[in-house]
Amino acid sequence: MKLELKRVAFKDTYTIGKLFINGEYFCDTLEDKNRDLNHDGDLKDAGEEKIQDETCIPFGTYKVIINMSNRFKRLMPLLLNVPGFDGIRIHNGINKDHTSGCILVGFNKAIGILSESKNTFEKLLLKLQSSNDDIVIHIS
Repeated sequence: MKLELKRVAFKDTYTIGKLFINGEYFCDTLEDKNRDLNHDGDLKDAGEEKIQDETCIPFGTYKVIINMSNRFKRLMPLLLNVPGFDGIRIHNGINKDHTSGCILVGFNKAIGILSESKNTFEKLLLKLQSSNDDIVIHIS
């Protein structure tokens, strides 16, 4: 299964994107601020330093697994081998204060806020769990 996150709005404190599943639009996303300024998949260039809990993950392609989150005490999608980040999950949340580097899902109907996030997350989790294929996410 291929997830594609197309980042579409780069704001001062957050990033909005569109999430596609196998080429079909599924929902919007909300992440922390993009600091991968040249979109090269790392935060090693001048002006690209990571700020803990205020930086979205670098552009790139990552394997996704479903496993138990110790923090949330439930099964959730986890992105693997994200350079400089640990525990990056896809989950529900309303605004940038809920991200801590993770990808929030829902619908961006108001500035900097997601609606229908919990329901959207549950639908996404069901889709991912029903897949017999490996799951990857490409972030552009």
